[in-house]
Amino acid sequence: MRPQIQKTIFTTPDQISRKWYVVDAEGKTLGRLASAIAPYLTGKLKPEYVPNLDVGDFIVVLNASKIAVTGRRLDQKFYYSYSGYPGGLCSTPCVICWRVILNASSKSRSRVCSPKVCVVARC
Repeated sequence: MRPQIQKTIFTTPDQISRKWYVVDAEGKTLGRLASAIAPYLTGKLKPEYVPNLDVGDFIVVLNASKIAVTGRRLDQKFYYSYSGYPGGLCSTPCVICWRVILNASSKSRSRVCSPKVCVVARC
């Protein structure tokens, strides 16, 4: 009797299905929210996850201006975006939340995950 050969199944780009998740950030701690969102961005919670493909989902974060931070983090830490033009330095709650979420995901996947995050300050 011959043993059965098991075949490895690989995910192809046409088999990827993406979902949209809406997260309300009002009253939630910034770092804990970011670490909860990061696996959904990379797709690590899906059974068809493979590291060489982008299988992550889309995330919309609402009420970023009402997010909670602990201690004096707003005074001590600086998250900002610079457009390259004079006076183009921007530090809004949306930029802060977006940067923290991308930093919580894997560093090699941050550029892949960045278009999949949408942060809204007020709802």
